[in-house]
Amino acid sequence: MKKLFLTSLACLLALLPLQAQNYQRSRYYNPHSGRLDYRHGRSTGTWRGGSNYYYYGLRIGPSFSTVSSDDPYLDGSSMKTGLNVGMATGFNINRTPLFFETGLYYTEKGGKGKADGDRFTYNLNYLEVPLVLKYDVYMGNNFSIQPFLGGYLACGVGGKIKDFGAREAYSSFSDSPYSFQRFDGGVRMGCGIQYDMLYLDLTYDLGLANVSHDDFDESSNSALMLNFGLNF
Repeated sequence: MKKLFLTSLACLLALLPLQAQNYQRSRYYNPHSGRLDYRHGRSTGTWRGGSNYYYYGLRIGPSFSTVSSDDPYLDGSSMKTGLNVGMATGFNINRTPLFFETGLYYTEKGGKGKADGDRFTYNLNYLEVPLVLKYDVYMGNNFSIQPFLGGYLACGVGGKIKDFGAREAYSSFSDSPYSFQRFDGGVRMGCGIQYDMLYLDLTYDLGLANVSHDDFDESSNSALMLNFGLNF
């Protein structure tokens, strides 16, 4: 956890000069106020400067995940901490405060558990594509609240299953009956807040796909993620 925190902190500190460098270059920078003016033209019914408004952003933060399974050897119901990092992009829909957002993330999920007295951990690392609708509630002074709801698709790209009782480790996405399917998908929901270019959100992923190889057992992912970042 300490290593994860230091890595996230270092990445955020590295992003701060990027924010300062791009602040006055932003298409929303108002030289008269010295601030970002996101709501230019709102009084004429044009949301954030026009129907073609879009944004892109950087995200990083911790993930807190579990694996729920009918099989006790796959049930990682104790929380595991990992890293979530990626890029997001979105655009508004028909001059309204409703946005469609997607992107690409590297997300570390998994879980911890015990079976027959043996302790095990699952590291399930995915590339994820979110597909969500976000509603932008403008609060004034370049501050907004942004609840969102949608789904995600994911493909496993790595990870290890560690059996501490047998002192064995093997790929999380092998063909073994005690490993997992690569492809996952489910519901994504949460809420973000934005001030100028700074962004923060709390996201919950509820896996709906059966990621178990066994047709007679159900296994699914769930994760809570706290994301920090910048929007441009």
